[in-house]
Amino acid sequence: MKLTRIHTAPSLDFYASDLTMVLELPVAGTGVAAGFPSPAEDDEELSLDLNKALIKHPAATFYARVKGSSMRDAGIVDGDLLIVDKSLEAKDGDIAVCFLDGEFTVKRIALRQDALFLMPANDEFQPIRITEESDFLVWGIVTFIVHKPR
Repeated sequence: MKLTRIHTAPSLDFYASDLTMVLELPVAGTGVAAGFPSPAEDDEELSLDLNKALIKHPAATFYARVKGSSMRDAGIVDGDLLIVDKSLEAKDGDIAVCFLDGEFTVKRIALRQDALFLMPANDEFQPIRITEESDFLVWGIVTFIVHKPR
């Protein structure tokens, strides 16, 4: 998958992708135990194309590289790659890429009685209340997070 940078912002870099290439990768047919190890069984021959598995709406899907730590406790850290689907409708609790007063940010959407908040996942940051005066747009919904473990 080839990424093409389409926009750079202080908190996110945005990329479009070329999804025309099919890349079938082998998959462990029996799964991998996250608890106690289990005896290996006969491997089935399975494969997976990450483009097909992770992207449901190719024309509306973009990638964003995270800069910063405001979503650290949600498992989103500096350098992570977000898969963002612009065709999805935002719901309470979604993690979204939002455009607020001229800046992009990634936060969790929180609907509270008559107010909308953008919630960080790091105690060092404050929730952001969206007001009628805010220049605000939910740009897209984060559908997957690609995180490098080291």
